[in-house]
Amino acid sequence: MSLDSLSLSQSTSNSLLDRAVLGESVAWQRIIQLYGPLVYGWARRYGLRPDDASDVTQETFTVVSQQLVRFDSERTGASFRGWLRMVCRNKAIDFFRNQSNRLEGRGGSTHQSIMLSIPTPVLQCDLAPDDVSENRERQQVILRAIETIRGSFERTTWQAFWRTSVDGVDPQSVAEELGMSRWAVYKCRSRVLHRLRTELLGLEKLT
Repeated sequence: MSLDSLSLSQSTSNSLLDRAVLGESVAWQRIIQLYGPLVYGWARRYGLRPDDASDVTQETFTVVSQQLVRFDSERTGASFRGWLRMVCRNKAIDFFRNQSNRLEGRGGSTHQSIMLSIPTPVLQCDLAPDDVSENRERQQVILRAIETIRGSFERTTWQAFWRTSVDGVDPQSVAEELGMSRWAVYKCRSRVLHRLRTELLGLEKLT
């Protein structure tokens, strides 16, 4: 899929981020829907078991909901995904520390053996993403955002957008496929892209 060409950097109001900061539950749930799989995946990569990773994911979003108002998407170098990763990392560190503290309090050779089996604290495992993983994560978020708004558009409008922006087909060819003018294809694509910009402004800085 050709998602790299999507430009979602236009300024707008009523973004998911703005609405979540104002306390709109629907916007907040949408953010969890977009980023929840990423956070869970990070937690698993830190060495947490599925149940523990789910708990850390929930705790991560609890912290984010409480501190979201402090996140400044306009600050140089600011990245919502990077901030989210940092919060997840800190909660994973808390988990491992709590596990160690509980076992230390019990003492005994058996518990000492169990302690040695606990994964190395993520203080030494930042999971710093490379360009490839960054791009993959960004595309995953975009695709989930696309799917969440799909039902808001008529079938033809959606096809015009998908064929040109995701499949990368020439607008004239898409116009012939759908039996509409080239101008109509551009208009349909613009409508969907505008909605995506509105949804993702402040969450994903794309060019």
